[in-house]
Amino acid sequence: MIFDLHVHTIYSDGLFSPKEVINLAREKGLNGIAITDHDTVKGIYPALNISKNLNEFQVIPGVEFGTIFEDEEVHLLGYFIDYTSKKLLDALNMLKENRIKRGIKIVEKLNSLGMKLSIHDIKKFVKDDYIGRPHIGKALVEKGYVMSLEEAFEKFLDKGKPAYVQRKTLTLKETIDLIHEVNGIAILAHPGLLKNKNIINKCIQFGIDGLEAIHSKHSANDVRMCIKIARMNNLIITGGSDCHGKIINGDYLIGKYYVNINHIPKMKGRL
Repeated sequence: MIFDLHVHTIYSDGLFSPKEVINLAREKGLNGIAITDHDTVKGIYPALNISKNLNEFQVIPGVEFGTIFEDEEVHLLGYFIDYTSKKLLDALNMLKENRIKRGIKIVEKLNSLGMKLSIHDIKKFVKDDYIGRPHIGKALVEKGYVMSLEEAFEKFLDKGKPAYVQRKTLTLKETIDLIHEVNGIAILAHPGLLKNKNIINKCIQFGIDGLEAIHSKHSANDVRMCIKIARMNNLIITGGSDCHGKIINGDYLIGKYYVNINHIPKMKGRL
């Protein structure tokens, strides 16, 4: 059973609706996907409703959290979460409010740099008040201040750039604990992209369940490293495209990066 375990929708910073993502995944021959939007579970509901009427295709409820540890952004994936949990929903609501506050501060910084941009310019790219840097970047492109989303990040929005603002998050341990408290499986997302690889050991100390070894931005060496560490520590090995709906090298990422759920008993048993 082939699954892409890292997929985003319009409910965070993806370009596709849950229905469109599912249709594309089926076209690519997948047996299922995990919906892992940033700091929200709202895309899970329509995805599950659609999948109920499909043969041989399943949706895993998930979420992706971002947190800061030792001055580096660390992403954690939660699978098979209780997406109705009040504790989870309260935490996600807090994170959403922090994203909005951060977005306002970024806009203020951009305005101080001579650009005329408002929150209303950004909200046309936003679903359900989710404001992320990609949405601000799209507004900058529309206004003509940059030619592409990549340029927006390189010039203004990346860490260390003039409009960057660090958002408030849960701590690394709080995030892992929260995923477990809502009956989820906690996975460290794209560990190969971490500059400080010691963070992987910290995640293991904090009780992470597995590592995302297969990822669209991982090199072959990254994959080998993740598999080696996972096997040494008896961790789950997962993978996914991290598809946001963009065409890269002539095609969508979904369908190119995946794992066989049959090889992950702890996850297969939860389907």
